[in-house]
Amino acid sequence: MWYQHDGCPAHYSLIARRELDEKFQNRWIRRGDLILWPARSPDLTPLDFLLWGILKDKVYKEVLTTPQGMQQRIIPACASIRSDVIRLARQSVIKRIQC
Repeated sequence: MWYQHDGCPAHYSLIARRELDEKFQNRWIRRGDLILWPARSPDLTPLDFLLWGILKDKVYKEVLTTPQGMQQRIIPACASIRSDVIRLARQSVIKRIQC
């Protein structure tokens, strides 16, 4: 398994990088590394592009006034995403890799 780092400076501290080195050894994609890959690439993160768009539409459908209101919407929004939608997103990655 590979881990693709999001490139956020707050997540790129020395402590975070050491933890990722320990957990993923040489299997994590980071800025300035030997493996050049654009950050947030849809080739490696299809659910990032698909899932967050769906969740934002569901969670922010009505105006939120409190953090608790947002938290109460996130779990049902996740539960409402059909497994076939996620499966199709994953399969699209496999098709792109095979081309």
